[in-house]
Amino acid sequence: MSTRPKPKRRGLPRLLIAVVVLAAAGAGLWFWIQRDKAGAEDAYRTTPVERGDIRVAISATGTLSATSTVTVGSQISGQITEVLVDFNDKVVKDQIIARIDPSTYQAQIEQGDAQIAAARASLAQARATLQNAELDYRRKADLGAQKLVAQSDVDLAKATLDQARAQIASTEAQIRQQTAATQTTQVNLDRTVIRSPVDGVVLLRSIELGQTVAASMTAPELFQIAEDLSKMKIELSVDESDIGQVEAGQAVSFTADAFPDRQFRGVVEQVRLSATTTNNVVTYPVVVSVDNSDGTLLPGLTVNAEIEVSNRSNVLKVSSAATRYKPADAAGIPMATPGGAPRGGGLADDLEAVAASMTLTDAQRSAFDKAIAAVRARQQAGPQRAAGAAAPTAGGPGPGGFGAGAGASRGSDPAVQAQMRQRMTERFQQDFAGFTDLLDDAQKAQWNRALASLVGATRTTLYRLVDGRREAVQVRIGATDGTSVEVSGNIAEGDAIVIGERAPR
Repeated sequence: MSTRPKPKRRGLPRLLIAVVVLAAAGAGLWFWIQRDKAGAEDAYRTTPVERGDIRVAISATGTLSATSTVTVGSQISGQITEVLVDFNDKVVKDQIIARIDPSTYQAQIEQGDAQIAAARASLAQARATLQNAELDYRRKADLGAQKLVAQSDVDLAKATLDQARAQIASTEAQIRQQTAATQTTQVNLDRTVIRSPVDGVVLLRSIELGQTVAASMTAPELFQIAEDLSKMKIELSVDESDIGQVEAGQAVSFTADAFPDRQFRGVVEQVRLSATTTNNVVTYPVVVSVDNSDGTLLPGLTVNAEIEVSNRSNVLKVSSAATRYKPADAAGIPMATPGGAPRGGGLADDLEAVAASMTLTDAQRSAFDKAIAAVRARQQAGPQRAAGAAAPTAGGPGPGGFGAGAGASRGSDPAVQAQMRQRMTERFQQDFAGFTDLLDDAQKAQWNRALASLVGATRTTLYRLVDGRREAVQVRIGATDGTSVEVSGNIAEGDAIVIGERAPR
């Protein structure tokens, strides 16, 4: 019996060849796409959005001094007979620190006492004369009534009586005058003893033993006493462009050339309004209180200080170069629209954070949730329906009603920006009217401050690189340290932000 040979199976190799060809074509297409994508990405210089801290500080110079320095002078003239303290000596209040020759004033007091004694003797004599005049007048008045003496004699006796009474009044006034003069001399005698007016340390001694001080229009300076060197102050000169960021309570760090390896700390105590203009540069004095419990710091030291005006922790930040990138074809770059999972915080999220920081009742929280839901719904509706709540930006209004977009020139007009801020504020006041009606005064003040800060925030447009293509993203600018700037909005950590364009190869 013969057997027939099996036919060869040709279909399988052809299928394998087709698969290989398709795979090769797909790989080539993928490679081509990736090469184009890489080429597009290579055309731009980018920087990533990072999460970190931003510390903003203002630099200034100043001089250390005692919190209270008292200048001790002399109200009288004379020769210094004793100097009882020296530089750096500690003194207590009412301690005798110097003496002026008292002999002149002692002699004046003795002279005054003698004059008072003489006046008192004259007063006794005047009283005796008054008594005699009274008796003489009574006798002559009785005789005159009986027509035994002339009326002229009665009148003369009356005049003598009045003169005696006037003499007594004059002598008594003279005694009071001399007593007052003597008391003045006694005060000057007491002033020959110079006492410390406060507890402290002698910083300066301007007199020597035997020196003559002359007090005329102004009191001569004898000593300077620092009241308490355990607490000192710095008076910084802050430029007018920075003074708006400085307020009481801010932390200050400073160094002194005398202690180059140490850093000291203080707190802003006062921002004074007395501006100083030097070479057309306006500066304001800022007083910083410093704890010097260990006695290290010395009055008069020049310090270099940094006032910490802002310290933002764990925020999104990007290189400051990203805010300076302005493409020539900005009008043709599409605006990023929030969709799907949120890519970052927005104004509504910031308002959520403000509400979370407040202690709200259940009713207040319910009212807020209702209002914020309406705001978010308006955001999702798009820019046209949110035009009434658009925020000012260099690029004009954009999606969500919070400003975005590029190429709207009117956004750079300060008057237009102010109007847009006002409209936005009014819109939010309407949106959250039911919520704010339930707040107490303190909560309402906190909410209004936060809302004003958010509405008045500076906004700009960044350009994010996604799949080799740029898209405009509007963000809100926060604190900046000159290198990095805080950003918030439709942006997330890791986003590649364009900072420049590479020259074509």
